[in-house]
Amino acid sequence: MLMKFAIQDFKDDREFQNLSKQTIKTYQIILGEFQKFCAEKEVLNVEDVTSNIVKSYLLYCRKSKGNNPVTINTKIKNLKAFFNYMVNSDVINEKRNPMLKIEKIKTDTKIEVFSDNHIKQMLGYYRKLKGREHSFYAYRDHTIILTLLGSGMRLGELCNLKWNEIDLISGTIIVFGKNRTQASIPITDKLVKELAEYKVFCQQHFPEPSEYVFINRENKPMTTDAVKNVFKRLKAIMNFKDVRLSAHTFRHTFAHRFLMNGGDVFTLQKMLRHSNLKMTEKYLAIWGTALREQNEKYNPLNSLDV
Repeated sequence: MLMKFAIQDFKDDREFQNLSKQTIKTYQIILGEFQKFCAEKEVLNVEDVTSNIVKSYLLYCRKSKGNNPVTINTKIKNLKAFFNYMVNSDVINEKRNPMLKIEKIKTDTKIEVFSDNHIKQMLGYYRKLKGREHSFYAYRDHTIILTLLGSGMRLGELCNLKWNEIDLISGTIIVFGKNRTQASIPITDKLVKELAEYKVFCQQHFPEPSEYVFINRENKPMTTDAVKNVFKRLKAIMNFKDVRLSAHTFRHTFAHRFLMNGGDVFTLQKMLRHSNLKMTEKYLAIWGTALREQNEKYNPLNSLDV
């Protein structure tokens, strides 16, 4: 089967499986890039793809495109899903699956988080803008940062958030996460206050406010790319040299502060909506030294005469 037809079949199947638009878009980008690479190697049919071709593609992504290990692993994951589908569809034989012996590569365990100074600089910048001509962007982007920082929400979850999913009375947000899973998470009084003020601002700014929380000038929901562009502009202004300015860094910061302030890993798992506790425990492994310091400082045995 021609690669381009196989990719279309795979895309149709993912849409039938009701995967999110962002997930399908990621598949399209990666598989489209892989198809182009194969075409340049004169490999047009799925059946002709070998593990060596896949390895050559991944090496090209690392050396020529500068992809980091995390990005490479994302591409491996997507290619595995595609070729497994080809096997299940009887397009290729299971033993001919080129992804059989290709494993994810090792990644650095360092997880970046924002410091108090980083956060103060970002929020201070938007506070100064609120009284000027860019007040809409300032209110919106300021609220985006507080929502990410105060909830540990993923970027896609943020963009899909609707006002009817926020209960400002009980202080909860209904989040639709990966694989269409739904969860209700609590939010602090501070975030409730900020969201309530931002909601009033939107109602005054637009004759017919959108059902979505974070919108653009045309009153349409922001895409993930639009939010990423917000952070790109902010990164240029802040000029942070020691941390990546992204939605996921806010998520990591939420997890870090939660644990450093005495939160337990089981509650954090529910807040981050990790399906597997091991995903949450990686934070413990990385920040274990800091946790030990906290334990030495606050352990109840310190106040007992034993």
